[in-house]
Amino acid sequence: MGRTRFDFDGETVIVTGGSSGIGRAIALGFGDAGATVINADLREDPKDVDADLPTHEAVEDGGGRAEFVRTDVSDPEAIESVVAAAREFGGVDVMVNNAGLFVEGEFREVTPEEFDRIHGVNAKGVFFGCQAAANDMIDRGEGGAIVNTASISSTLAQHGQVQYDSTKGAVRMITRGAALELAGHDVRVNAVAPGQIATEFLEGWTEEAEEGDFLKPVPQGRAGRPEDVADAALFLASEGAGYTTGELLHVDGGWQIC
Repeated sequence: MGRTRFDFDGETVIVTGGSSGIGRAIALGFGDAGATVINADLREDPKDVDADLPTHEAVEDGGGRAEFVRTDVSDPEAIESVVAAAREFGGVDVMVNNAGLFVEGEFREVTPEEFDRIHGVNAKGVFFGCQAAANDMIDRGEGGAIVNTASISSTLAQHGQVQYDSTKGAVRMITRGAALELAGHDVRVNAVAPGQIATEFLEGWTEEAEEGDFLKPVPQGRAGRPEDVADAALFLASEGAGYTTGELLHVDGGWQIC
């Protein structure tokens, strides 16, 4: 089957958490499609074992234009600074709120500090990332697309993951609520919901996933790749999804249907 080619030439894209894993694949995908890419992350160096260059350098190495802005997405002022950086390239056309944390913990043992930390990144970061990007898009009268990284955990509970699941449930509803309020401003808001993707989001998970050590059977019989999620994110940001907003697009090999 043929692979879709996207065209984001002349557009500026912010990807939070773009240094490694899914975020890096999304950033590189937009770079390959001609966009100027701003990687907003706390760390510049990738965690991926096969990544030799920081994301922005990898985009530039491929002939694109990119920038790294050190960003703590739990701080709304830091997100505003990233949006300000995007204005130097004309403003935000696509915002990908991808940065996230995963912290396991039994429900009865979760501390207020742990709860605040994971919600600060996964939920608060997405909320104010949507807000800052939408304000820039509307102020410029250009419209745009916002893509959030949700999860299969947005709709399904898993043992020992209640604090994580609750953040991803929040991402789903932030996506839907923002889509409703922003539709009249020509700003679309959607989310990808990855399943079991072979990345270093969890230490050692890449090897386990690639060996088929899944939490439950995946109908397609393999772990997902970061590029699988990147393709879905680029589609949701593209004109091909121009009549799609408020959607949660599962990228999980069929995990949620069995």
